[in-house]
Amino acid sequence: MIRWMKDLTPRENTTLRACFAGWTLDALDVQLFSFVIPTLIAAWGISTQQVGVLGTVALVTSAIGGWLAGILSDRYGRVKVLQLTVAWYAVFTFLCGFAQNFEQFFIFRALQGIGFGGEWAAGSVLIAEVIRDKYRGRAGGFVQSGWAVGWGIAAILYTVLFSLVSEQQAWRWLFWIGIAPAGLVFFLRRHVDEPEIFTRNKAHQPKQSIFAVFSPTYLSTTIKLSLFTTGCQGATYVYQVWLPTYLRTERGLSVIGTGAFTFALILGAFAGFIIGAYLGDAIGRRKTFFVSTVGAALMLVVYLVLPINNTVMLPSGFFLGLFTYMVFAPLGPYLSEIYPTAMRGTGQGFCYNAGRGVGALFPLLIGLLAAKMPLGKSIAMFGFIAYGCMIIALCMLPETMGKGLPDTPEEGKDDASSAPEPGVTSKV
Repeated sequence: MIRWMKDLTPRENTTLRACFAGWTLDALDVQLFSFVIPTLIAAWGISTQQVGVLGTVALVTSAIGGWLAGILSDRYGRVKVLQLTVAWYAVFTFLCGFAQNFEQFFIFRALQGIGFGGEWAAGSVLIAEVIRDKYRGRAGGFVQSGWAVGWGIAAILYTVLFSLVSEQQAWRWLFWIGIAPAGLVFFLRRHVDEPEIFTRNKAHQPKQSIFAVFSPTYLSTTIKLSLFTTGCQGATYVYQVWLPTYLRTERGLSVIGTGAFTFALILGAFAGFIIGAYLGDAIGRRKTFFVSTVGAALMLVVYLVLPINNTVMLPSGFFLGLFTYMVFAPLGPYLSEIYPTAMRGTGQGFCYNAGRGVGALFPLLIGLLAAKMPLGKSIAMFGFIAYGCMIIALCMLPETMGKGLPDTPEEGKDDASSAPEPGVTSKV
């Protein structure tokens, strides 16, 4: 499964490890919130609607941060912006642990989201431009698997701290630990260089407008990609924000039980990232997206709609995580293969984060709907809406496997719908 890594150059390997660590630590910080929701409800007497607001605000600001980071990475460099975003989300995660009420927590979560969104925008472009075509899909999937690792670490920390320390202190310690990613900045400064394709393009190609993604050449593709990422993001957010609360309230699980069921979902997500990485390079990006979407929709029915007991639900969570998160393995490479170098960060940052911004409304709407109907049904309803968006977009989007990275706007002028068949020699 990792034999291909031995064929990487030292530069590819170092960049791969750095991006994996960044995404892992990003997930650790972001996922802490979902585990402390029941504690915050009890401590501050907040409603499910307010929880939905807290869950949504970081996702909305992350969409803004992601687009800004994409723009800045096209101007100043992928590595420089990656350093900034990692430090940013680590600091504001840490400050969340000092919040005394809903209003303070809201502000810190909103600011944390800017760095959270920016990290993916800079890191995904960096890994796509450094890793050669042959391994780009697998490298993207490996980096994405860091999300499951970070989520798993958050689940372990939650289970341990809430078992040893009072809930009133445990949730604060979780966020204080979130300062750890700041140490990655020093590694990035010393060991990771800007991609050659970026430095070469910056020296010879004019800067592109930040609104180039809306030009006639790219507008149609940008809209379709944004619809697709809306489904991708919305589907995952409903689980990330609300699943631990669903398990503790409607399923009546303990802290340890909630951690165990969540961990099954996380293990499935990790497997999905790895499998999706290989499928993306083997059968193509679009076919992998279809497998992920259809499989996730079917598992959603099993997990939240059918009247299964907890014994059946535990292994079902593994497959729900597998199919739900498989889509993200080839997503970064796919977006990178659409836009040329001068606007790759801007285009990728906008499409991914436009989806994140709209998908961020899902947790909020679930919180509002949960006041009128069972939480499980609310989650399932928005899950199906998300998968519907993905299927519609996929019916209009092209395959890009084998296309390589377009280096100039002229190379990218052929809309993504004209991507060559797999096997065509890459330009990069």
